[in-house]
Amino acid sequence: MAESANSARLERGSLPPLLDRDLSILAFNERVLDGARRHDVPLLERLRYLCIVSSNLDEFFEVRAEPHVAAAQHDIDEGAYSRRSLLAIAERARAMVDEQYRLYNQELLPAFEKEGIRILSHGERNAAQRRWVKSYFNHDVKPLLIPVSLDPSHPMPQVANKSLNFIVHLKGKDAFGRSNEIAIVKVPRVLPRLIRLPDRLSESGKTFVLLSSVIRAHLPELFNGREVDQFSQFRVTRHSDLAVDEDEVLNLRTALRQGLQHRHYGQAVRLEVSSNCAPQLSDFLMQQFELPEQALFRVNGPVNLVRLTQLIDLVDRPALLFAPYQASFPSELPKHGAIMARMRQGDVVIHQPFESFDGVLAFLKEAVEDPDVLAIQQTIYRTGSDPAMMNLLREAVRRGKEVTAVVELKARFDEEANINWAEQLESIGVQVVYGVVGLKTHAKMLLVTRREGRHLRRYGHLSTGNYNPRTARLYTDISYLTADPKITGDMEQLFVHLASQNPLARMHRLCVAPFSLHARMLRAISDVKKAAQQGQDSRIVLKMNALTDEPLILALMEAGQAGVRIDLIVRGACMLPAGLPGQTDNIKVRSVIGQLLEHSRVSYFRAGEQETLYLSSADWMNRNMMRRIEVAWPVQDPALRQRIIDECLLAYMYDQRDAWDMQADGHYERAALLHPGPGAQAALMARYGKS
Repeated sequence: MAESANSARLERGSLPPLLDRDLSILAFNERVLDGARRHDVPLLERLRYLCIVSSNLDEFFEVRAEPHVAAAQHDIDEGAYSRRSLLAIAERARAMVDEQYRLYNQELLPAFEKEGIRILSHGERNAAQRRWVKSYFNHDVKPLLIPVSLDPSHPMPQVANKSLNFIVHLKGKDAFGRSNEIAIVKVPRVLPRLIRLPDRLSESGKTFVLLSSVIRAHLPELFNGREVDQFSQFRVTRHSDLAVDEDEVLNLRTALRQGLQHRHYGQAVRLEVSSNCAPQLSDFLMQQFELPEQALFRVNGPVNLVRLTQLIDLVDRPALLFAPYQASFPSELPKHGAIMARMRQGDVVIHQPFESFDGVLAFLKEAVEDPDVLAIQQTIYRTGSDPAMMNLLREAVRRGKEVTAVVELKARFDEEANINWAEQLESIGVQVVYGVVGLKTHAKMLLVTRREGRHLRRYGHLSTGNYNPRTARLYTDISYLTADPKITGDMEQLFVHLASQNPLARMHRLCVAPFSLHARMLRAISDVKKAAQQGQDSRIVLKMNALTDEPLILALMEAGQAGVRIDLIVRGACMLPAGLPGQTDNIKVRSVIGQLLEHSRVSYFRAGEQETLYLSSADWMNRNMMRRIEVAWPVQDPALRQRIIDECLLAYMYDQRDAWDMQADGHYERAALLHPGPGAQAALMARYGKS
């Protein structure tokens, strides 16, 4: 592996520079934002796209912005992190935020009003509505607000990450004759951000007011005897990536719990204020949070658009949403048990969410209820709050089976949920382990051991996605059920490795990161490159969420220069510059942004007559290849392999509805609509969905 990477670097001079990773992440969100512009998307779904972008930008700043901000604070002008790099991401993000609020104010709000859905500002409310809002403020809001005037004994209060706050400039003297001018009003998270007015106060349809508008209209009532001169809502985003030195802590779970308590008060990286916020107020906040000028964002509306997702549920208008989709039960599985008997006949592919995740739950349920099943082992990365899987594992323990769960406590922003899962599982008798020190366990595996006569037989489930019943309805993923003794034997050895941390035994089918996966993918690219150089058939098609690993990117560019035709279907960040004449013109990059979130990872290689296809839990990122436990496995059944090629690769390569193609300068353009018809996702829904 090291030799391949070094070789790639030696030849780096003939290859173009890679695209910037952070700008590529922002470009992905620009493509998502386009969903809010599209008039062929139902109105409430357009709002959802708008809110998704806000949520994604929050996470971008929470996770990616801190080194840029720190470099600007230390006056660093050159390098990957500098004032220049902060300016680049801030300008890109600011343009996107401005477009978000333009869409919200000029397109979505008028469209909602035509549908009888109104969000009224204070100036738009009539006398009766104002009376109701005032009463609501006095009874439900004001008792929870405690304005803090700032003076030497009352410095700037701690402001939590992404919380709603107001800064107020006051005239006059306080109760002690002092002229302290600045006050902060922190808005409790328990208060709803969107409030529906009674039907009697709505002329037609449904009428709402924003909490920020309610507080803004009644700020003077919080400062009796003082005059409110200027004010602004504001929100600060903080660095929120937990850093725990696992070599230095005695109990990782306890250390993470303590870290979670401080996450809301990490280093400030972005400040959002109202567009009309007075410079003296924004300057004061920037100074308090020690932020460079590039980190200030002025917004023309509520500072947290994410919370507007509440509107989707509150209006209850199915006609303004995507048509409901009901997945079919996997066609290759019997509906009434005998799933393991079916697996003995051959491997089974479940294409989620077009086929239901219920097939996976049915497999686990059958294992739990089968008296001949002795043990169940499972990895848990993100499971959500659905209790179905927890209940099945609890029942397995009750029936006397050995249950082992490898719980990844460091799944970003799911740490608390996974800690709670771990504690609940331990409380019912599950053997809980936390994987290998320094490596996240991102592999998705479920292994069942069953007594059959005098022998033990194993049945496995591998997946490109998480064991989360909710996201399994929204994300495209591949579930793979197998009784292949080589694959299940490898799975058993990997579970032993995760629990014991003994050296990993030699694998027969699985490629496991950080041990062999990176090298195997580099070798597969090299084999196809050699075939091209020998004039043989050569083809690479890859589908993943992100492509940012430099050695793999360089290997792909070299293969393309050797004549290999390469198609990359990369939903998010892609640092490979495609379509450059004479350099990467054999490589195409496209991103599909549709109703469902593309999440499956598929790698196809053809070198002469040799055709291989891998499914994997891993994106092609350095962290996945080097700092996580990941798995990839080959699909050897020709019929299953062709099905995956048809549904996961070809369908997306020819999508003309939801696809974006990278241009030679690195930006993306919507695919030209040459032939009217459904996109890949809609076509698969039509094929598999229940009427």
